Amino acid sequence: METLRIIESKKDLTWEYDAEADVLYLSVGQPKKAEGIDIGEGTVVRVDPETQEVVGITLIGIRERMLSETRQRKKKQKKKK
Repeated sequence: METLRIIESKKDLTWEYDAEADVLYLSVGQPKKAEGIDIGEGTVVRVDPETQEVVGITLIGIRERMLSETRQRKKKQKKKK
C-alpha cells in the first residue's frame, strides 16, 4: 500500500484567498511546489512528490459553496417551523 503522510507535526498554516477566482489556498508552512491530487468537489490536495507529505489543500469555489449551503440550511429550518 502506498504511503501518504498527513501533517505529522505542528507547523504554521498559511493561507491566501483569491476573491476573484473564489479559491482558498491552505499551506503547511510556506507554500512550495507540489503535485495536486483532485479529490473531487472542488478540493485539491497538494503533495510533496519527494516526501509524499501533504503540504497544502486548495478549495475551489469555497465562497459560493458556503453561500449555497447556508441558503439550503435556512430553507430546511423554515420548513421545520
